[in-house]
Amino acid sequence: MDSLLEEESAPARRFQKRWLWWAFLAWWAAVAAWNVSKPMPPGTEVSSPLITAAASDVQFLYDLTTALPDGKTVREQRIFDAVFDIIDQAQSFVIADFFLLNDMMGAADGVYRPLSRQLADRLLARKAANPELKVLLITDPINDVYGGMPSPLLNELRAAGIEVVSTDLDRLRDSNAIYSALWRMFLQWWGNSPDGGSMMNPFAPPGSPPITFRSWLALANFKANHRKVIVADRADGTLTGMVTSANPHDGSSSHSNVGLRFTGPLAQEMVNSEMAVARFSGWKGHVYATSPPQAATTEPADPVQLQFITEEGIRDHLVGAIDTTRNGDAVSIATFYLSDRKVVQSLLSCASRGVKVRLILDPNKDAFGRQKDGVPNRPVASELVKKSDEKIQVRWYRTHGEQFHTKLALVTHGDRLIASLGSANLTRRNIGNYNLEANVAVELGAASPLGIELISYFDRLWNNDGPPGTNFTAAFGAWKDDDTGRYWRYRLMEATGLSTF
Repeated sequence: MDSLLEEESAPARRFQKRWLWWAFLAWWAAVAAWNVSKPMPPGTEVSSPLITAAASDVQFLYDLTTALPDGKTVREQRIFDAVFDIIDQAQSFVIADFFLLNDMMGAADGVYRPLSRQLADRLLARKAANPELKVLLITDPINDVYGGMPSPLLNELRAAGIEVVSTDLDRLRDSNAIYSALWRMFLQWWGNSPDGGSMMNPFAPPGSPPITFRSWLALANFKANHRKVIVADRADGTLTGMVTSANPHDGSSSHSNVGLRFTGPLAQEMVNSEMAVARFSGWKGHVYATSPPQAATTEPADPVQLQFITEEGIRDHLVGAIDTTRNGDAVSIATFYLSDRKVVQSLLSCASRGVKVRLILDPNKDAFGRQKDGVPNRPVASELVKKSDEKIQVRWYRTHGEQFHTKLALVTHGDRLIASLGSANLTRRNIGNYNLEANVAVELGAASPLGIELISYFDRLWNNDGPPGTNFTAAFGAWKDDDTGRYWRYRLMEATGLSTF
């Protein structure tokens, strides 16, 4: 009798196990699906109205690092000098949002400029000179290694009365959905310990204090507040803002970057977005920042149209501009990462219409003293050149340990120029509503002084215009990569989010 009962119960147990397994898979899939598509939080996916400004109120800035034939490193740096000037002129408030704000160097063995300390000192000095100044600093949890290693620098700023907000990344969508769903279901509840652990810190030099395994588990979500913006008021009541691709991060201080500084109502759009990000991350305050109404005047003789765009709004704007190009127009892009499939297809389509397409890409070989294998840029570049029958031209920025961290796109329609620059790499994660990103779009006459300056910057790198022997960029063949395995690995990483780009 007992044996008969055991025989009858075995199928029941197998049925129960299958039911539990399918229930688990359904739960996993539901969590993943929701967190890939859930509504974006307030202050994100912004595409502000076009705002007309005088060209004199807009300034293009860049940092460039290159090496001469004798090995001497040449650096042109302007971006953080402008950031510090914005802080020095602030009257009642400063709002800053920077992805990396630390002195961690990874495996790199040198640093050119202690940017994290310089930014902190500038904020502390301005706060000390004007105790009523309200300073809101938004940053990413990476700077305290996701709670596993508190940042002394950020704690110093907090102690001085500066409001430091660590972005609540859980409110964002999950780009790495396969892993992040499991993390949300089982791992996020573990929290973290600020007392350190036993795991290697991937952001610090070898021999640095270890971090917790829980920090690594959080890191594997591969998400970030990747914005780099600052906005403040001035003595005349106007607001001044800046978007850039540069981080106040010591290990990034030699990277090549771009930025755009501007004055006027567009800065108010930045204030609104940044306060919303701070609030969904737990901040309860408010910054009373209002750009004074513009007097009814005639349009400036050299008008520039500006637009604040974030997250997927950046892709929509760029793809929209590229897709309206025709034979005789031009697209010029200089960027650290190019992998987004919608952008790739848009570039191939416009090249087939006779549009001149030029790309300056980082060869993806250097990462804070560590070597990379060229993914994603090298496989993507080979695809673009091959599928366009070499109509798309590619050059590589010559890096020497640092990175070509620029994010700049220029689209020329006849006598008009459309530009987009800021924090966003052209990847699914950066412009697909996963990371937080911020760019400014610019539309102006291609022959205007600012238009000429933007185009000349790109042409200078493309044509290696500089002192004798200067080589900013190398021909496509220098890092051409037709490896099929790497190409399909890039495609898998881009599609699934199982990557750091």
